[in-house]
Amino acid sequence: MNIKKPVIENLEEEQRIWAEYKKTKSIELRNKIVSKYAPLAKYVAGRLSIGMPPSVDFGDLVNCGIVGLMDAVEKFEPDKNVKFKTYAITRIHGAIIDELRTLDWVPRSVRQKAREIEEAVRITEEKLGRAATDEEVAECMKISTADYQEAVYKVSCTSILSLNDLRSNKEGDDKVSLMDSLEAPSSMNPEVIVEKEEMKRIIAEAIKELPEKEKKVLVLYYYEELTLKEIGRVLAVTESRVSQLHTKAIIRLRARLTNARRGII
Repeated sequence: MNIKKPVIENLEEEQRIWAEYKKTKSIELRNKIVSKYAPLAKYVAGRLSIGMPPSVDFGDLVNCGIVGLMDAVEKFEPDKNVKFKTYAITRIHGAIIDELRTLDWVPRSVRQKAREIEEAVRITEEKLGRAATDEEVAECMKISTADYQEAVYKVSCTSILSLNDLRSNKEGDDKVSLMDSLEAPSSMNPEVIVEKEEMKRIIAEAIKELPEKEKKVLVLYYYEELTLKEIGRVLAVTESRVSQLHTKAIIRLRARLTNARRGII
């Protein structure tokens, strides 16, 4: 699948439409905005559908993305320093991920293994104060390095972990994610604003400390918006290896957030 990111242009016209929509809440204008940005839903669904089993219908993912887009239109505040395209992509991504969770197509054994790996990474990196090697995590899990790498491979083959899925899991607020950090500050109470800013700070610092290849994968995937295949060409590795590096990076970041919530870092 050749995935090209849609280009949305004519900023002046867009600003005029947003100003009028926020003033009138016109359904006609809302539909115009949704229609203009609808290609983003197909774009995000395309990126997420790579490697999915045949039982996951691409059209259903696109429809979920449109629902996320409509939610973005309702909640977006044009006067804040966030581009709508950026905000919409995160909302679309979140809606599709939520749909994939309801399908529950990832085997329980794989989910369990992902949790075990994350916990081992958390314990090892807490102890060492740095990014752990495969050998060190494997030792913590009391398995061979080869078995550990095989476990990571199995998780990466069915993983839908992403930066937008790094949740704070604060008691009573288990829906706080990096995606939600794009919400307009005026819509949050001071405590939530502080928490979200702290989470972003921790994630930014943790990314800096990632092994170089894992860091490159995150930058190329989330900032340069390359596909896994394109990243493989850049790094001269296979697509499956890129998927493994991505999975390892996200697991490290999740482990780091867990330690942060416990006051360890």
